[in-house]
Amino acid sequence: MLSKNTLKYLTSLRQKKYRDREEVFVAEGPKLIGDLLDAGLELQQLFTTDPALFSDYAPEIISAVELKKISNQKTPNAAFAVFDRKEAFPLQESGLILALDGVQDPGNLGTIIRLSDWFGVGHIVCTQTTADCYNPKVVQASMGSLARVQLHYLEDLSAWLAQTELPVYGGFMQGEQVYKSSLPTDAVLVMGNEGQGISPKTEAVIATKLSIPNFGTGQESLNVATATAILLSEFKRSIEM
Repeated sequence: MLSKNTLKYLTSLRQKKYRDREEVFVAEGPKLIGDLLDAGLELQQLFTTDPALFSDYAPEIISAVELKKISNQKTPNAAFAVFDRKEAFPLQESGLILALDGVQDPGNLGTIIRLSDWFGVGHIVCTQTTADCYNPKVVQASMGSLARVQLHYLEDLSAWLAQTELPVYGGFMQGEQVYKSSLPTDAVLVMGNEGQGISPKTEAVIATKLSIPNFGTGQESLNVATATAILLSEFKRSIEM
């Protein structure tokens, strides 16, 4: 049975300030928790309604009612874990780096982290206005990829872009058609906010604007995660498998 103090602590982790203070994050569901454990992340606490799950980790068995109280999901999925945040690694300015300028939707950020993992992008640089990568919705949407992709929140993204020796590309509604572009293997790709796109300050230091042509007539724009998937795929197209 969960104590009042434990319940208070676990529910407090829904807020960024408490996650930051404790340097932890939460994950839910056997699949995601298992992936994070397999990736070597340090487990702090583990709770489950099923005694058969994670028996090697001595989880605390709780009721379905208790799980619902601590869960961030509408339909809790059998297990809830608290992990220590992974060790931060320095930004490596080589290969393909993704830069996010104010991507605020947690679901979009989680999907972009998962896409980065799929396409072998190990580092994402972000503005402070980008969603918190340890937001529970981001963690769930990343499907374990958060363990393998390093996010760096910068005070001034445009200043970093201005000093990097890598060529800087950005996703725009108007620009060079990506399908006609010759793209390098080492570069920075900037993606912008869901509603406003890339900010003028960041736009000023982007060398090449890329666009995805619209072959239909019913849509004005693409979701930022969808656009990121297309552009990452094009950057990786030239790599021999």
